[in-house]
Amino acid sequence: MHHIMIPADKARRCADAIRILSAEAVDRASSGHPGLPMGAADCAVALWGNFLEFNPYDPKWPNRDRFILSAGHGSMLLYSLLHLFGFDLSMEEIKNFRQWGSKTPGHPEFGHTVGVEVTTGPLGQGFANGVGMSIASRMAAERFNTPDFKPVNHFIYALVGDGCLQEGISYEAAALAGHLKLGNLIYIYDSNSITIEGKTDLAWSEDVEARFNACGWHVQKVDGHNNDQIVAAIAAGKEETGKPSLIIATTHIAYGSPAKQGSSGAHGSPLGKEEIAATRANLGWDSPSFEIPLDVREICQQRIEELKLRYASWQRSFESWHAANPEKSKLWDEMWHKHLPSNLTEELLAVISDKDGATRAISGTLLQKVAALIPSVVGGSADLAPSNNSDIKGSPSVQSDSFAGRNLHFGIREHAMGAIINGMALYGCFIPYGATFLVFADYCRPAIRLSALMNLQAIYIFTHDSFFVGEDGPTHQPIEHVASLRIIPGLQVIRPADGVETAMAWQAALQYSGPTALILTRQKLPIISRAASFVPGDALKGAYTVSTPEGAPDVVILSSGSEVHVAAEAASKLISLGIKSRLVSVPCLETFLAQSAEYRSHLLPAGIPRVAFEAGRGESWGRLIGCDGLFIGIEHFGASAPDKILAEQFGFTAPQVADKIAAFLKK
Repeated sequence: MHHIMIPADKARRCADAIRILSAEAVDRASSGHPGLPMGAADCAVALWGNFLEFNPYDPKWPNRDRFILSAGHGSMLLYSLLHLFGFDLSMEEIKNFRQWGSKTPGHPEFGHTVGVEVTTGPLGQGFANGVGMSIASRMAAERFNTPDFKPVNHFIYALVGDGCLQEGISYEAAALAGHLKLGNLIYIYDSNSITIEGKTDLAWSEDVEARFNACGWHVQKVDGHNNDQIVAAIAAGKEETGKPSLIIATTHIAYGSPAKQGSSGAHGSPLGKEEIAATRANLGWDSPSFEIPLDVREICQQRIEELKLRYASWQRSFESWHAANPEKSKLWDEMWHKHLPSNLTEELLAVISDKDGATRAISGTLLQKVAALIPSVVGGSADLAPSNNSDIKGSPSVQSDSFAGRNLHFGIREHAMGAIINGMALYGCFIPYGATFLVFADYCRPAIRLSALMNLQAIYIFTHDSFFVGEDGPTHQPIEHVASLRIIPGLQVIRPADGVETAMAWQAALQYSGPTALILTRQKLPIISRAASFVPGDALKGAYTVSTPEGAPDVVILSSGSEVHVAAEAASKLISLGIKSRLVSVPCLETFLAQSAEYRSHLLPAGIPRVAFEAGRGESWGRLIGCDGLFIGIEHFGASAPDKILAEQFGFTAPQVADKIAAFLKK
């Protein structure tokens, strides 16, 4: 089905419609960024009007091309495109740009506005998300495509800006994309040489073309206002299947504005009514405000009708493929619906050993079972797979010559790893995980925050979870990290105490629609001895009673992870002092706080003193122990020494903990 390219004069009409609509929406809101939409409109129309494959009536179609506005401050560009090309985004929503309850927030938000593929605010994240989408699409194509029909054969496009390329994450992601030769990745770089403070040469003089050539990209340069050049470059990018493509499009910010074109003043401030009037005159635009001329509507509608025919053709071929390939069809349905077995709990518990073990090692064993049961699960580590126990055994590595495997190698690129697994989760089909040491969670924190903001099922495996790492010293010993992760809304932070809790942690991660951080030990932990009434599902409530005396306890001890067995030993020592204690394991504080008041008060009876014990900072425990409770933890950085010496020096042995609790109760 051959597409007739939109002629340059008609493309310019569509671009001018975007310029005026964007400028007027920003002006109406008295807030926003008109410069990028006005400058990048020609590139956007060339892409959307001629190449981008989508169906506005089925915006989640698996084989659609993905378009990412990595430079998310230019959101009015995307909203204009969605409106013009038939998505359910009305002119009323455009008029309500940046207002309460509108579908047109200041930066694009995934799940909030139809057709928005990614939440892009922090610059460079969208760039890296697209790399994740490309990897996911190549892996999906390897699993499902046949000689007769390729259900997965689309492209990932993005519009990136100067800010995206200045952020370090873009280099991390670009280097991996070049290494993997992601030929279905085509990025347009809106090179307008302007940032908030002024011209980019205030702080930037690198040769972007040379950088991307060095990373193994196919690089082209075009005039970003020349429709024919842009169209030719995108076509050439599609032809170059062995490398990702960067099209450097030189543009003028606020193109068409007589007084603001090319100035930093147009980056993040409205043009003002007088300048909009001057821009209208300069562009020869006489349509009323917030009204798209009939000729522009017809151009866009013609493209929509053509895309609907292409979509219908794919659907017919897919039905034939689905019928002719029962095994691949079953896998397709399992992976796109992220099917979980009904007996997941039993399957996971069956592989738990009855011996002491580090929770990172137990997690590695569980991962093999998870991978065998759930084909959607894929992932890798930031060069720490042997330490993280994060390889899927028996599966090859994903490399440029084969995407059939399930093990990804992110290199020493934690920030990009987080954003790439976000991109894979956004893509669909996969449940991705990324692994590193907990102390390096700081290096992927912005991506973790966006996992939570977008409610993505991304799993972060963080090992070496406390000062018990030992000899590597304070740079590698997490102190504040668990507490800091717990304050991210919507992130499920689970710190299991032994094999049973680790199995339930994996189950919780697989059942949760949002992101999970698994916090795992390097050191071996003993198996927790639990009350006879315990059932593994109790751990899924976020907290449960490990042991409790007959009658009312004198104190409730709450603990997580590697400290639970120490707390159990301390509780035994307290008995000799005549103190009866209830021990509550809290693998996931957020999940426990979300339980009913009845369940929480059942575990933590009113009027009973409370102690929390964890190898980290104590801020996150305040909601459970209150102002009058005792926290036993560590409020300073670690030191380089064997772990048993550190435990003694930092007051983490069972006798020391018992003494602190006894002293607390005497006050």
